Amino acid sequence: MRHFHGHTYATKRGTSYNAYLIVDKKVALVDTVFAPFAKEMIENIRRIIAPEKIDYIIANHVETDHSGALPELIKLCPKAKVFGSEKCKAGLYKNYYLNLDFQTVKTSDRLELGERTLSFIEAPMIHWPDSMFTYCQQEKLLLPNDAFGQHFASSRIFDDEVDDCTLMDEAAKYYANILWPLSGVILSKIEEVQKSNIAIDMIAPSHGIIWRKNPQKIINSYIDWAKNKARLKVVVVYETMWSATEKMARRIADGIAESGLEVKLFDVAVSERTEIMKEMLDAKGFVIGSSTHDNDMLPNIASFLEFLKGLRPKNRIACVFGSYGWAGGAVKNIEEILEKAGINLAQPGLSVQFIPDEKEKGECFDFGRNFGKLLK
Repeated sequence: MRHFHGHTYATKRGTSYNAYLIVDKKVALVDTVFAPFAKEMIENIRRIIAPEKIDYIIANHVETDHSGALPELIKLCPKAKVFGSEKCKAGLYKNYYLNLDFQTVKTSDRLELGERTLSFIEAPMIHWPDSMFTYCQQEKLLLPNDAFGQHFASSRIFDDEVDDCTLMDEAAKYYANILWPLSGVILSKIEEVQKSNIAIDMIAPSHGIIWRKNPQKIINSYIDWAKNKARLKVVVVYETMWSATEKMARRIADGIAESGLEVKLFDVAVSERTEIMKEMLDAKGFVIGSSTHDNDMLPNIASFLEFLKGLRPKNRIACVFGSYGWAGGAVKNIEEILEKAGINLAQPGLSVQFIPDEKEKGECFDFGRNFGKLLK
């Protein structure tokens, strides 16, 4: 799989759909998987226990990549009781039109399996209204569905078995592209769970690798991301038509680097938007540029800005640049979008007609260097 959420998220390292089978006196399955993988999930369950012996199905989240196998599974264990939030109950019905034996649960409700006890934590808008976490007290295991996940396919299962830099890179990418606009809710939920004093030795999300070596590391990263903490780093994103805006972008990036800041440069027409958003997650400054086309910005940068606006980054500073032939318009329109997104403009935009000459290239360099100084 190389795309997720339609084509909004590029998954160059693939992904996994994780469901968790807990075998005790009673047998529980926490979440299912995307429908195309239902057969594989059922075969994996059958290697451990007959699917017909499943007593309980926990639906942490109704989204189809975590519930899509439910119709096939329930044929094998029709007497299994399904547990989830009130909104999950309604969502499952509207997705699959099944008459399930469904029990609504809320925070602190418990389900006894035998030697193990499951408890539930409502987590609305992490990242859908129906979302919840499941916690196993005896194993000190948190099953948070989409929270703390990554799109990362591997033959390995645990964080101490894979490269840490790669894992954290994918975790940051997941947060930036899916969870960033929900940062306030996420921070409140983490604080709530911490105040409850539940011990967490392992976090098993529904995508990617399981955190067992140091689960606090990903929790701390989520706290930083949710607080919109940023480094002295600038991401320059541009789209060019006949290379003029690209020439500007490169000199602006040189100026930013001269000011002592880290800088990342992306041509939005050829770069993965998913990757750009990940780099923006911890960047204090954004510099956006476009050639003018029909008195407006080019279409790829327009689409990019629409997506960025939806992520609602906080405490960020930006500036805008671009080239034009006669009337212009791109710089002004980009500035308006950024202001509507709540991103502060640090300095007036820079426009160049046609191809920048040496004097104008120098102005681009100064534009970048000055922006870097303003961020310090």
